[in-house]
Amino acid sequence: MGVERSYEIRTYGCQMNVHDSERLSGLLEDAGYVRAPKDADGADVVVFNTCAVRENADNRLYGNLGQLAPKKAGRPGMQIAVGGCLAQKDRDTIVKKAPWVDVVFGTHNIGKLPVLLERARVQEEAQVEIAESLEAFPSTLPTRRESAYAAWVSISVGCNNTCTFCIVPALRGKEKDRRPGDILAEIEALVSEGVSEITLLGQNVNAYGSDIGDREAFSKLLRACGKIEGLERVRFTSPHPRDFTDDVIAAMAETPNVMPQLHMPLQSGSDRVLKAMRRSYRQERFLGIIEKVRAAMPDAALSTDIIVGFPGETEEDFEQTLYTVRESRFAQAFTFQYSKRPGTPAAEMDDQIPKEVVQERYERLVALQEEISWEENKKQVGRTLEVMVAEGEGRKDDATRRLSGRAPDNRLVHFTRPEEPVRPGDMVTVDITYAAPHHLLAEGPVSAVRRTAAGDAWERRNAAPAAKPAGVMLGLPTIGAPAAAPAPTGGCGCD
Repeated sequence: MGVERSYEIRTYGCQMNVHDSERLSGLLEDAGYVRAPKDADGADVVVFNTCAVRENADNRLYGNLGQLAPKKAGRPGMQIAVGGCLAQKDRDTIVKKAPWVDVVFGTHNIGKLPVLLERARVQEEAQVEIAESLEAFPSTLPTRRESAYAAWVSISVGCNNTCTFCIVPALRGKEKDRRPGDILAEIEALVSEGVSEITLLGQNVNAYGSDIGDREAFSKLLRACGKIEGLERVRFTSPHPRDFTDDVIAAMAETPNVMPQLHMPLQSGSDRVLKAMRRSYRQERFLGIIEKVRAAMPDAALSTDIIVGFPGETEEDFEQTLYTVRESRFAQAFTFQYSKRPGTPAAEMDDQIPKEVVQERYERLVALQEEISWEENKKQVGRTLEVMVAEGEGRKDDATRRLSGRAPDNRLVHFTRPEEPVRPGDMVTVDITYAAPHHLLAEGPVSAVRRTAAGDAWERRNAAPAAKPAGVMLGLPTIGAPAAAPAPTGGCGCD
């Protein structure tokens, strides 16, 4: 078109969406678009990568689209695209409610975005294209990764579960696994460019192998990651208790670069509620997994997702959740009040719990977990940890003259800025002196700094002049809370 057009992507929801947005960025830049600066007054193309799991997700989307309508009217050539799970679900409804939207695409055909934008521009009418099944595994698409030192690596897409509160399997489709060789080749390519931490990603990550007929495929994959030279940290999210087998625990414990961290969604501690949720495990099974993990990895940090107020939940059911939380001793729990998701069986169930009851239970659960998180973090005081320096993790780092990073178990650590320069991706050795419920402090001097290939990669990226990226770039959005900042109900709402 003769002029570089800028783009902005607004992402909502889970890790899958965040990683899909990296691919959308790669596709657009491969097609000649440039990312709009953060301080820019709008972009030529605004893409919404939506989530259907969050409460009032549609209202939020249409509110944001409404705010853009006058901007588009005053900016000739501006385009708006809507993709992701809500687009897959609502389809033509989006254009009917917001006729100024130019493109609607689904979860299975994100690779079509540049073509659909161009078609909408030429034909001067909205393009709505929703594929019913995956057209190509997303990892084959160009990817503009947000970090030079850590990366998501998708090992599967879709989910075979039928949880009554979750609409995601209907929007993402049945599970489809990548070939192990393709996964390992991608990881090796990432490591060759400086990435030192990867997070294996799937809607039900430890069910990997069901599509290729190998029940031990996931544990084999973890062990294979342990043989990749230069790969320092391996994480994964989110597993399902049903598929969490002894061979996976053994692989975690016996593979040095698989980190002592596990995010495993509980959802409820009540067997009756778990049955109503169509969760294929019960409290005893869940606690048994926790016991085995702790026996194999005593220092492992565990986190979870919990839904409060599922239809029919009684006070006795809720007490079983509190009991399970006390027994599990989670380092962190992502807790959510149940809300109806149109299209799910749970939305039609009788005995929906009054809002005030859900709120009161939610507050009790949060208070209990806050107490446990603090107690578990206090156990870290006095320990010496090697921390990977992070980018943008500590909001107050400038004011406190500290830096921030992640311990092997993914706890957030704020530490004294060392005298010698360190870069995101480098490693520092620190002594933990103080614990808060959601972070640790190392207030003394850093005892060692280890410069890494990941730090070199970060330095190269930030030293390079701004230019159109060539090919696949590396990285990950800022590594956040346990399990790379899991979204509500475990990754994509189904785990």
